[in-house]
Amino acid sequence: MLAQAAPAASPLLVIHGGAGVERKDLSPAEEKAARDALRAALLKGHAELVAGRPALAAVTAAITVLEDDPTFNAGKGAVFTHDGRNELDAAVMDGANQAAGAVAGVQRVRNPILLAQTVMQKSRHVMMVGQGAEAFAAEQGIPLVDPSYFRTEKRWQQLQRALKEEASGQAHADLETAKHFGTVGAVALDAQGHLAAGTSTGGMTNKRYGRVGDSPIIGAGTWADARCAVSGT
Repeated sequence: MLAQAAPAASPLLVIHGGAGVERKDLSPAEEKAARDALRAALLKGHAELVAGRPALAAVTAAITVLEDDPTFNAGKGAVFTHDGRNELDAAVMDGANQAAGAVAGVQRVRNPILLAQTVMQKSRHVMMVGQGAEAFAAEQGIPLVDPSYFRTEKRWQQLQRALKEEASGQAHADLETAKHFGTVGAVALDAQGHLAAGTSTGGMTNKRYGRVGDSPIIGAGTWADARCAVSGT
């Protein structure tokens, strides 16, 4: 997903959201839930742009909605690691000044995208991980939750299937899809012509060893400058 700046352009918001599986594997109810959440995220983020706020505000507003919805593999509803935990990654970048912030491997931060923004705005660093990132979140008043907040039965069952198939040496096409789909993100262009991007994810089902994917890596999963904004996975 990419947005390009243009002179005198109208404010624009583009989002992406996976639901942990390919569209063909979603039930009608699950697809409706995903579409409803995406619409809510678009409306929330676009309202920031209409109010004259910067692109970064629209990006974080939209992604927060998706992190709070259990449909997606980001925030509540994130996939489980091999050890039965939820480890969350997120990043933001402001194209106006190319400032960036990212977090990885957090387990108690309700909205990792807001912590990534705070890392960018309130620290001397670009990326924080694990317990250090959570300590910083507590210092900055970012809401922390019990790890059980992120659990959904659907994601738990995906892990059980992955563990069973791993033990048997078998692979399952639907499960392989579920491992890699679900990351959410947004790019925005504001009324001043500035761009921003953000990405949030729970990573891969059955991941191990503190694995961090591309999503929170500036220049890989997330990027914004004066010319373009990108959120991808």
